Amino acid sequence: MKKVDYIIVGSGLAGILFCEVLKQHNKSFVVYDNSSQHSSTVAGGLYNPVILKRFTRVWKAKEQLDLALPIYHELEHNLNIKLDYKIPIYRLFASVEEQNNWFEASDKPSLSHFLSSKILNPTITSIKCNFGYGKVLETGRIDTTTLIKCYREDLNKNNQFKKETFVYNELSLNSSYVTYHNYKAKYIVFAEGFGVVKNSFYNYLPLKPTKGELLTIYAPDLKIDFVLKSSVFLIPLGNHLYLVGATYEWDDTSPNITDKAKSELLNKLDKFINCDYKVVNQVAGIRPTVKDRRPLVGQHPKHHNMFVLNGLGTRGVMIGPYVAKQLFAYIEEEQPLEKEIDIRRFI
Repeated sequence: MKKVDYIIVGSGLAGILFCEVLKQHNKSFVVYDNSSQHSSTVAGGLYNPVILKRFTRVWKAKEQLDLALPIYHELEHNLNIKLDYKIPIYRLFASVEEQNNWFEASDKPSLSHFLSSKILNPTITSIKCNFGYGKVLETGRIDTTTLIKCYREDLNKNNQFKKETFVYNELSLNSSYVTYHNYKAKYIVFAEGFGVVKNSFYNYLPLKPTKGELLTIYAPDLKIDFVLKSSVFLIPLGNHLYLVGATYEWDDTSPNITDKAKSELLNKLDKFINCDYKVVNQVAGIRPTVKDRRPLVGQHPKHHNMFVLNGLGTRGVMIGPYVAKQLFAYIEEEQPLEKEIDIRRFI
């Protein structure tokens, strides 16, 4: 029987970021994942402190960014990869009213740090623009696909990764430890994304699976070096490639791409660009979203050495490091979780 401090189920963004906290504190762990969940690997990966539909600040945006960006830089160094791409986000205005709402928002103390107060009017022939752009500050993109791929490879190299399906009824629970197959651990943390709906210990939580699809287009005449937000996001990847997304589908939770989503994205895209392009890829993933738009973090109500880290939603690259740190402090240092993220709000 191998002894570790933690068994972690799931190696998406939530699982990886919790692993990083464990490493910082010299805790031993093993990770189980069958690679069936794809929400992190198909995400756009943007970190953006402003909700651009309503021009309001993301919950605890500054605290999240101050914590998250150094962690991604550390991961870049440790894994010898590029993850953090600094890139501004431009909000395309559709009316004078939207311009006025932007000015009002940029005057607010909570948003002035993140919103430029100037209306930009660059001459970009490939974009249909009658009312200009607003620029969001302190934004960028984390390459989550590269992060997850390389992190799993690193775990595997260090004999910390088990690529297999976790079988819940084979987990043995004791008041002071848990055992699973040939591992004995002090704690187990479920960070399995949408897969938690099949988890008999946590399937009571109100996690709502939301399917999202993204397109990659090749558009050599588009020529923008910023993220453009209109009815959809348009994210430059280099070499004339751009991500277009994403859709939100609550009824279809299959991992399959659909013509419906493709048509929806292209119809929206065609309303604000006027250059030729070619669709070169389409991907789909299931986001773990929660009705109150807050993560699911905390201790099982009956099994006190069992925990969950889930529900990162559409802003996982920002909120993930923040809640991973909170969960560790709760387990190891007995610091209380913030009520807004604690799963006890649903008990």
